[in-house]
Formats: sequence, structure tokens, C-alpha cells
Amino acid sequence: QVQLVESGGGLVQAGGSLRLACAASGRTVSRDKVGWFRQAPGQVREFVAGISWIGDGTRYADSVKGRFSISRDNDKNTVYLQMNSLKPEDTAVYYCAVDPELIPVVNPSPGTYKYWGQGTQVTVSS
Repeated sequence: QVQLVESGGGLVQAGGSLRLACAASGRTVSRDKVGWFRQAPGQVREFVAGISWIGDGTRYADSVKGRFSISRDNDKNTVYLQMNSLKPEDTAVYYCAVDPELIPVVNPSPGTYKYWGQGTQVTVSS
């Protein structure tokens, strides 16, 4: 059974940083695309960042470009989201998800992701 566990969320002041981790078990994700999504209250779940297994295969939402960075540690079967210069509008529950399709291009649509974690809350105060 595939399990994704997010960690690293919390409360931070605007301008601060957090690093989220997505630890996978039951599946080796080194050959999967892994995405980070977020959902604020009353809003739809939106794509934040994704990483493929090929080279520098990353993709970011325009709202986080230059502030967030996604990376993976295949030895630990874990994907990270480094979030810098956080803003109050980044406040949301953050989810990681796995897209197992053998297409190396990161897809921002939540519907293409098969496995999801339970989420971790990120709150940015002004």
C-alpha cells in the first residue's frame, strides 16, 4: 500500500521559510512524478510545484516561482519543498501526490495524480 506522509508545516511570519517533506512508503518514487499542491479554505486545490525523474524536470506555479524549490532524495524516497519569502497568501494545507504515468512531463492537474498524502498545514502570519 502506497503511503505519503507530509511533514514540516507550521506557523511562520511573512518573509520566513519552511521546508516540507513528503516521505513515501510502499512504492519507490524515484521514477515517478511527484507534485505539491495546496488548498486554502473555500478554494480549489491548486498546483504548486512538481518534479520529474529526468534531469531538471521541475515545474512551478507562477505564484511561487523564485520563492519555492522542489527537490528529491531518492535514497530517502522523499521529496522536499523549500519555501522561502513566504507570504500570507501561501497559507493553506499542502499536499504531496504521485503521478505514476510514464510520461516525464510534470502535469499540474490534480486529476492525474493517483496517490495523495493527508496534508500539512502551513500558516503565514502578516
